[in-house]
Amino acid sequence: MRPPVNLPVRPTTDFAKSALFNILNNYFDFEELSVLDLFAGAGSIAFEFASRGTNSITCVDDNIQCIQFIKKAALEFNLIGLNCIRSEVFGFISKESKTYDIVFADPPFEMEETDRLPDLILENNYLSPNGWLIVEHQSKRHLNSTAKPFDIRKYGNCGFSFYKSESK
Repeated sequence: MRPPVNLPVRPTTDFAKSALFNILNNYFDFEELSVLDLFAGAGSIAFEFASRGTNSITCVDDNIQCIQFIKKAALEFNLIGLNCIRSEVFGFISKESKTYDIVFADPPFEMEETDRLPDLILENNYLSPNGWLIVEHQSKRHLNSTAKPFDIRKYGNCGFSFYKSESK
């Protein structure tokens, strides 16, 4: 199912997405994960997790068309564990109390507040023990936060910064 052309999204490239999931495949059992997809857009990351058996996925985006598309696709493909929330992401994470094994954030590349995401997620304990935060950004960008990534990967114009929760 292809997203409508009028959605205000910049989907993760297939090359970068494939590389990301090759990395995750070495560390996680997808069927056991709970995933939070921030700035979900057309849901391509959430659908990628779902296609690998993840059945606890929460998508957050502030665009109603994006949320409607994800809900429609989830219904069409019978993805029962995929939950969509229409909310501004920073407002959502200021109220959220659940923990997740993986938090994936793909904010607009030009968003200055992206630098705050690692600190907000880690300081507010949104990651379960040994959980990961993955922030997608332009490959030339270095996120300026107090949290330090344990890995950074670059694929063309796309970069991923990886952060871990503290083991408990």
